[in-house]
Amino acid sequence: MTTGVPHSDGPGAQPLRSDAERNRERIIAAARTVFARDGLNASMASVAREAGVGIATMFRRFPTKEELVDAVFSDRMGAYADAVAVALDDSDPWKGFVGYIETACAMQAADSGFADVLTMAFPTAKVLEQRRNQAYEGMLRLIDRAKATGRLREDFDPSDLVLIHMANAGVVNATGEAAPDAWRRVVALLVQSLETPARGPLPAPPGHEPLYKAMLRAGRDTSTPTPGRTD
Repeated sequence: MTTGVPHSDGPGAQPLRSDAERNRERIIAAARTVFARDGLNASMASVAREAGVGIATMFRRFPTKEELVDAVFSDRMGAYADAVAVALDDSDPWKGFVGYIETACAMQAADSGFADVLTMAFPTAKVLEQRRNQAYEGMLRLIDRAKATGRLREDFDPSDLVLIHMANAGVVNATGEAAPDAWRRVVALLVQSLETPARGPLPAPPGHEPLYKAMLRAGRDTSTPTPGRTD
């Protein structure tokens, strides 16, 4: 009899056979490689090829792309939340705020898939979204602390952090290996624009709900709708 291995995707999940668990881990490892290189627009079929498994096996283990994204990036989102906690521990709120932005953007630059994750929303990726929400609550405190020092411009809005991630993701994906450090200049330009004294007023922020809808749409656009697709 084959010994079962606990399957940790959900509280009611059944144990997997050891061979099924090996396939699952191979798929996750392959997805890390493919998504880091190609971003989340990479197909499930390309992940299956990298893992050396059939597309049917892929969809047995991960019926939706959101489930795969959750398995691959939950730990990265945990590290992202940790970066917020480190910034909050900094005795200099402005330094902590800037350090957080630089760290988060560096994480995007190191992994095209995670660059995409920070600009998208995946409602069924429960662990990932829980950690994102944890990070968001910390970011609100981080912004308030930085404003209290007088260093962060007063009209900075929490949604501006999402816009920064979107801008950085665009630079990372556009420049790739051709100009791998271009993002650093963009981030420096953005950070300098955030510090007081402000040179002038900003247009109104997009607001939480419209931006969340945009992130949902971007997440849906990465989905692969049918298991029979081979790309």
